[in-house]
Amino acid sequence: MTAITALQSTEPATGPADEPSAEPIPVRHRSVSQPLLYGALLLCALLTLLPFVWVLSGSLRGLDEIRSDPGAWLPHHVTFDNFTRLFRTQGFGRFLLNSVVVAVLVVVGNVVAASAAGYALAKLEFAGRRLAFAAVMTAMMVPVTSVFITQFVITVDLGLADTLTGIALPSMALPLSVFVMRQYARSIPDELLEAARIDGAGEFRIFFRIFLPLAGPAVATITIMSFLYSWNNFIWPLVVAQSMSSYTLPVGLAATSQAAAHVTDYGLMLAGAIVVMLPVLLLFLFLQRYFVRGVAGTGMR
Repeated sequence: MTAITALQSTEPATGPADEPSAEPIPVRHRSVSQPLLYGALLLCALLTLLPFVWVLSGSLRGLDEIRSDPGAWLPHHVTFDNFTRLFRTQGFGRFLLNSVVVAVLVVVGNVVAASAAGYALAKLEFAGRRLAFAAVMTAMMVPVTSVFITQFVITVDLGLADTLTGIALPSMALPLSVFVMRQYARSIPDELLEAARIDGAGEFRIFFRIFLPLAGPAVATITIMSFLYSWNNFIWPLVVAQSMSSYTLPVGLAATSQAAAHVTDYGLMLAGAIVVMLPVLLLFLFLQRYFVRGVAGTGMR
């Protein structure tokens, strides 16, 4: 009996654990919708790039070739004469410098003023906060051209007409920048700011030392948007600037590309378009990761 008992004890125990699992092993099947999605995205990307490819091709062609075959995608004879003439154009350096100065003023103004406004709307309690946010939303829906006359009258009354400050002033706190910063600020925990207040930190110190470092993605987002808005702005600089010394790059290129007998030099304009696009492209590539995080963060709450 002892041997039989020992033999039985060495046999593996059978029970529910040994029963085969009734759950089927999942088999991954490649979804048909995934290749279709990638194909649609690739098609949209190609359609978006086509105008830029044509502009680059046109900047490498002569004026006679552009007129003879304006729809050609590839130049028959590659030439850099358009870029050479562009950089030799009288006033080009001044136009470029004016655009840089205006863009820096607009970006700094949005980073400081719009960030402060967004922080106040999201984290501070004060009378009329809802009304102020409603005003920001209303300003986003109003077309910019509808307030040009009012802005121009104010600019003239302040003595800022035909100045770079007057060109930059209306864009130094864009409503969209305020909205983006306000939405992102709502995702930052209130407990962190309350702890700083308990330690005796003032609101300005909290804003510059705690809030802005945490809001890096939102700051990168409004930096790209405000720089793009200022760099490509054409109508407002054309209205305010009354002399070539105050022209920004888009206005200056439009003014100098008119050849004799009012014939537009398309090669020069396309070369100028390439030069205008490069800073925006480089800035976006440098801040792309933070830009995506900032846009995604605006919808957290």
